Amino acid sequence: METNQINRSESLSEDIFSESNMSTDKYIVTAPNVKLYVKDYGQGKPVILIHGWPLSNEMWEYQIDTLVQNNFRVIAYDRRGFGKSSQPWNGYDYDTLADDLKAIIDQLDLKEVTLVGFSMGGGEVVRYFSRHAGKGVSKAVLISSVTPFQLKTDSNPNGVPQEKYDGMAEQIKDDRIGFLDSFGKTFFGVSFISKPISTPLLDYYRMLCSFASPRATLECAKSFSTTDFRREMASVNVPTLIIHGDEDKTVPIEITSEIATKLIPDNKFIVYEGAPHGLFYIEKDKLNKDLLEFLNSEI
Repeated sequence: METNQINRSESLSEDIFSESNMSTDKYIVTAPNVKLYVKDYGQGKPVILIHGWPLSNEMWEYQIDTLVQNNFRVIAYDRRGFGKSSQPWNGYDYDTLADDLKAIIDQLDLKEVTLVGFSMGGGEVVRYFSRHAGKGVSKAVLISSVTPFQLKTDSNPNGVPQEKYDGMAEQIKDDRIGFLDSFGKTFFGVSFISKPISTPLLDYYRMLCSFASPRATLECAKSFSTTDFRREMASVNVPTLIIHGDEDKTVPIEITSEIATKLIPDNKFIVYEGAPHGLFYIEKDKLNKDLLEFLNSEI
């Protein structure tokens, strides 16, 4: 009787220990005096979720649970300057951000990774391939991504005028929280006739954005608005899923994903009709289904 009780106790301890191993958070040092906050959940093939600007890893709430429940290991981290990560004064260019990503992959010894980049995070995915040859990565996903190039120039006449980004920067400097409030409504497609997200949840996302360093908020905006990835897109040499809403007013599909699908050699392009920028919530069920289908595919 006592032996059986001991065995059951040991079994219960092992179950608890096993369960605790499935949910960890940690800090990973990626550069001198720079620590990134990393969530590492589940077991199976690794999926790294790279958040958008100016959010943090919490934006992936509705994807993390689904992916873990479907036997994937999910790594979601806060970009430097955002969330719980260090907030250095410099280092918000895409080279440095891709080096941070490489440090996470190396230190966690990850292989056969799927990189999932949302909005600004799509730039980190592309730069990781061009700068680090996509080491350890077997698939990529670009969601509402800023790539390949947003800024209006002579060679990109349909891009966004510099004046618009300058105005955005001035609004951030003048009243960052007020800017975030207005930005969030466009981000999720809120209007007088459309309210696809509750006010409390909209306030929650604004709060997450407010935790970002003001300096990082401005510097990252410069990076995603001015970095030209056009020559780098072909370096993404793994099967790639591209998803974008055709009513995205934050990152217009016409100057980003519609061009990206012509530049990445092996890709599948899915357009969400009538959808705004914030697909991770507004189209969460559809997005999760498409992610799982792609992750489980043999291509």
